[in-house]
Amino acid sequence: MKNLRITVNGTAYDVQVEELGADAALAPAPAAATAKPAAPAKPAAPAGDSGSVEVKAPMPGTIVRVVVSAGDDVKAGDDLVFIEAMKMETPVKAPQSGKVVTVDVSKGEVVDSGAVLVTLG
Repeated sequence: MKNLRITVNGTAYDVQVEELGADAALAPAPAAATAKPAAPAKPAAPAGDSGSVEVKAPMPGTIVRVVVSAGDDVKAGDDLVFIEAMKMETPVKAPQSGKVVTVDVSKGEVVDSGAVLVTLG
């Protein structure tokens, strides 16, 4: 058995997963146990010396819209940019309130997962 933590819609769950060998017969699954929510994740620690927070791409994709500009004030949950991946647009939201220090991407740019999109201060 492996203990894993998965996050669904922002809620973390601790689960146990059993690995089956290639020749193991599939047995009927036992009655589903209710997964218990894990302790809430700690908020992202500020990055850099100036107390800034880097907002990173959650997935690889193409930037289809940049909503903010440097100097804009944003609230936690505001849309910052939209990434298209697999023909779906996904908003990247501000994790906290603050001022946009830098916008590190532009429309049409292809980014990898973890690329810095916006820096908040």
